This record gives sequence, C-alpha cells and structure tokens, in this order.
Amino acid sequence: MATFRVSTFVAAPPDRVFATWTDQDRFKEWIGGVTRVTDREGPVDQPGSRYTVWFGRMASPTEVLAVERPNHLRTRFGNAILKGESDVRFVPEGGGTRINQEFVTRGFISGISARIFAAGSYRGSFKGELETFRRLVERENPGTGGTR
Repeated sequence: MATFRVSTFVAAPPDRVFATWTDQDRFKEWIGGVTRVTDREGPVDQPGSRYTVWFGRMASPTEVLAVERPNHLRTRFGNAILKGESDVRFVPEGGGTRINQEFVTRGFISGISARIFAAGSYRGSFKGELETFRRLVERENPGTGGTR
C-alpha cells in the first residue's frame, strides 16, 4: 500500500464544491482520460452506491464507502492499473473550501502507477486534476475570490 496526498483551495463554498465533485456527468471535464460513467446504482451521496468510471475501454468500478455532505466523501475504486481508496475532505476556509484528498493504493502495480500520477502537476496527475477541478468550479463562481 502507498499513500498520496494532494490539496488545493477553491474560492467557492463547500456545498458548491461538493456538488460539482460528485456530479458524475462532469467527471470527464476534470479527471484525465474519463470517457463515461455507467452502471449507476444509488445516489452518489449514500454509502453503498456504485458506479463504473471508464477510461476508454478500461473500467474502474467504484463504491461509495462514506459520505458526510458537504464535507467528506470516501470511495473505493479499481482497475488493473490503479486501485485503492480516495478520501476527500471539503473544509470551509476563508470564504472558500480547502480540498484535502488522500489516495491509498492496493497492490504493487497500483503503487507504481500512483507514484507516477502523484509526481508533478501535469494534466492527468493527481495535482493536475485537482487544479483543473479548482479552475472549473471558480470559473462557474465568479467574484468569489482568488486561489491560495
């Protein structure tokens, strides 16, 4: 197992940040390589809900493990390249939201893949996706302040 952490400040309130984060139809706007989401079972803000995120022909079944709307979301995901858990906290901070995301991988290949995704802030990296998400939310919430 390997653990990776990323964080950013979003100049928007936690309820708006959480709503955008959990909008599965928008995943492809900020998660690198996502082509679609299928097999949706249950509301995304309920533990036990499931869905499949597709990266081309590669499926990543995902299960919601814990939710505290609008402050916390924990999921289990997995495919041949990357599998593990994502734990995301949406913390109110100075008129906006601090997103703290932790990835815990399972397996040797996932650990290597996650290390590659954790290195740097290129598009498709953990940090790059988080920054793309930040820009997306802030673009839709003009006048809410700058980034930190």
